[in-house]
Amino acid sequence: MTNLVPGTKFVIEEKVMINIGILASGRGTNLQAIIEAIKEGKIEGRISIVISDNQDTFALKRAKQNNIEIEYINFKSFKNRNDYDKKIIECLKEKDVDLVVLAGYMRILSSYFIKMYKNKIMNIHPALLPSFSGLHAQRQAVEHGVKVSGCTVHFVDEGVDSGPIILQKSVEVKAADTEESLAEKILKEEHQIYPRAIQLFSQGRLVIKGRKVFIK
Repeated sequence: MTNLVPGTKFVIEEKVMINIGILASGRGTNLQAIIEAIKEGKIEGRISIVISDNQDTFALKRAKQNNIEIEYINFKSFKNRNDYDKKIIECLKEKDVDLVVLAGYMRILSSYFIKMYKNKIMNIHPALLPSFSGLHAQRQAVEHGVKVSGCTVHFVDEGVDSGPIILQKSVEVKAADTEESLAEKILKEEHQIYPRAIQLFSQGRLVIKGRKVFIK
């Protein structure tokens, strides 16, 4: 029997199903991977809402195509980041969201947001953290001449790509690789480990002790 996640509101076939809220700004390829994993029964949960700061993002179109509720929230309509994040939190709470998933979301979350969903926000980064944090991680890896790179799923804290690491997957960096070719290789692995990390959360199998995440 799956462990009960606080705030969970529904059960399907005697399995506890978590409500997932996704924040996205771009193409939404990780969103699509999560959608497919749910359809295939690889995630015990449902996407309750997809929220974006970009009205024209393809992520919203993907959500619509899969009958997932969407919300566009214009950052320019708010005085500051805290007010903007409060609006997002309002939407997430209306949907009883248990886990917030960042899928190509291009805004830094406020401390207020992170405290409200402490240890309940996941992000994926296209490098093996703590190496190459921040923007253009694939370019950093290629320019640095590393032989191995990859991707990291981590919980979000108040630093930049600095939260406790959940899962990582490595890829070989070949001499001929460019930023674009490396990004493509890494993205394929992102689509595998992000749904896996979400499923571990949904099963109550992730335990955080200091900087370390243990899988029960």
